[in-house]
Amino acid sequence: MQASTITDQLFKNLSYRADRQNIISSNIANRDTPGYKTKDVEFADELSKASNKNKLSLNVTNPNHIIPQSNNILAKQNIYEVENLQVQNDGNNVSLDREMAEMAKNNMMFQALQAAIKKDSLLFKSVIDSSGKN
Repeated sequence: MQASTITDQLFKNLSYRADRQNIISSNIANRDTPGYKTKDVEFADELSKASNKNKLSLNVTNPNHIIPQSNNILAKQNIYEVENLQVQNDGNNVSLDREMAEMAKNNMMFQALQAAIKKDSLLFKSVIDSSGKN
């Protein structure tokens, strides 16, 4: 049972933020690796499309694929190389300042999502508690 209709979207976004944190950490860890290109994960666009349509459809490209029971599936993540960044002599384009700023922004969003989920759950709990008093 979900606390509200937005709960599922909050948890998907929270999962995206955790994955994005891993990608940013990987970028920072590889900042001295020759030829490494900065990566990012694209999920927000897919999530907003899913929110607008309220569902994503599964594309079955092979008859051996499992037929979906429901068209409402999780949005997929797309990891891509970030373009138009300054490349160093060794071919690496990771900027520590940029990655730390992205990490701070992502962390702030993660904390805001946690607070929203907690608030949503507390509201649901208060509704249950008040209905039990009647």
